[in-house]
Amino acid sequence: MTDTDRRVRPPRPLGSRAARYPAPAQAEAAARRLALRHPERCRLREVGRSRAGRPLLLLSVDRGPRTVLVVGGPHPNEPIGTAGALRLAEVLLARPTRPGLSWHLLLCLDPDGAALNAGWLDGPLTARRHYEHFFRPSFEEQPELLPAADAGRPPMPESLALTGLIDELRPFLQCSMHGVDFGGAFIQLTAPVPGLPQLFAASVRRAGIPLDVDPFDAVGWASPFPGTYLMPPADGAGRSRALPDEPELSTWSYAGRHGGVTAVLEVPMWAVDAVGDGRPHPAADRAVGAAARALRERAEELSGLLAHVPAHTRAAHGELVRAAGFTLEFCPSVAQEWLARWCAEPLTVSRVTTAEIVAARIPLRVASTVLRLLADTGGPTVEAARGRARDIVTESLGRLHHRFGARWVPVQEQLAHQVRAALTAADRLL
Repeated sequence: MTDTDRRVRPPRPLGSRAARYPAPAQAEAAARRLALRHPERCRLREVGRSRAGRPLLLLSVDRGPRTVLVVGGPHPNEPIGTAGALRLAEVLLARPTRPGLSWHLLLCLDPDGAALNAGWLDGPLTARRHYEHFFRPSFEEQPELLPAADAGRPPMPESLALTGLIDELRPFLQCSMHGVDFGGAFIQLTAPVPGLPQLFAASVRRAGIPLDVDPFDAVGWASPFPGTYLMPPADGAGRSRALPDEPELSTWSYAGRHGGVTAVLEVPMWAVDAVGDGRPHPAADRAVGAAARALRERAEELSGLLAHVPAHTRAAHGELVRAAGFTLEFCPSVAQEWLARWCAEPLTVSRVTTAEIVAARIPLRVASTVLRLLADTGGPTVEAARGRARDIVTESLGRLHHRFGARWVPVQEQLAHQVRAALTAADRLL
C-alpha cells in the first residue's frame, strides 16, 4: 500500500444519495452470485443460525492452510461491516490466488439486529433517517462478547458459531469490521503487528478521513502509534471502568488461544476532524465537566420518557427496550468517571471532542429508540413525551453537525480504507 495522500474534501451535508450499503438480503444474494461465478475459488456455506433462526453465512475464498477470518456485521448499526466483507471478497477474487492462503468472510454476525436497522438502507443515507431506524443491542446481547464463567447465562448461538469457526479455521488473523457513527478511524489489536500502525494511518489519510488519536473505546489502552491501540489485560491499569465491556472475554481475544491476532477496524460514517487533534485542550476540565453534567441530566430525562412505553409494546419489542435501558444505566458511571478522573487530567482536543460527541450521541440514540417504541401509542401524555424525544433528536443532530462539523464519508471511501486495512494486516503478519 502506498502513502498516496488525497486532498481532504470540504464539509458535506449529513447524508448522501450517492452510495449504498447492501441490505441483508442483497448481501446474501451478492455472495451467492460470487460463489456461482467463481466455483473454483469461492464457496458459500451456512455455519449457524441466529436466535431468530436467520442463517449465518460464510463466504470462503481459496483453500490454503493459512487462514484469515473476517467478521462482518458484528454491530447491527454499522452496515459497513457486511459491505466491507463483500467488497473484500470481490477484491480477492479479482487477484490471482495466493498459494497457501485462504480468506473466510462471515457476512453478518448479528442478522437479527441488522434486520432492525435495515429500514435506513432503503432511503437517503441521512443521519436523521439512520437514527429513525437505529438499533444497537445491550452488551449482553452483542455476539462478539462472551459471558464470564460466573455470569449464569450461556453464550448466544451467534457467539458459538463464531468461536466454532475460530476453532475450526485457527486463523492467524481475525478482522472485525466495525464502523463509527461520528468520529474518526482507528484500529484495536490483541497483539502488536509491526509496521501495521504506520500503514493504517497512511490508509486513513488516503481516504480523506481523520485518524482518531484518543478514542473513547480505547481510554487507557497502550498506543504504539497514533490511531492504533493494544487491548489491555483484565487488570490493565488506567483502562476505563465506566462501561461493562471486557475485551478479555470477547471473541477478539478468543482467537489468541490458537495464536491468532485480532484487528478491530473502525471507520466513520460521519467524520469529525477534531478527533485527530492530539494537542492539549486549553480548558479540558470545564468542557468535560459540562459534557458529563449534560449526559447525566439528559439520561435522567430520557428514563422518564422511556417509562411511557406501554406494557404491550415492551413485550413486543423487548430488544429495543433492553437496549435503551442498558444505555441509560451506564450513563451515570460514565459521567462520574469523567468528573472524577478526566477533569483532573490534562486531556487532548481529541479526548474532549470524544466526550462531547458521546454526550450528544447517547441521548440521540435513546431518544430515537423512544420514538420507535411510542410510534403506535396515543394520548396527550404520550404525545408530550414524543414531542420531547423529537426535540432531543433535533438538538443532538444539530450539535453534532454545527458544533463538530460532521461530514458524510462516502461509502466507497469507507470501503476502500477498510479493505486496505484488512489486506495490509494480513500482509504484515505473513
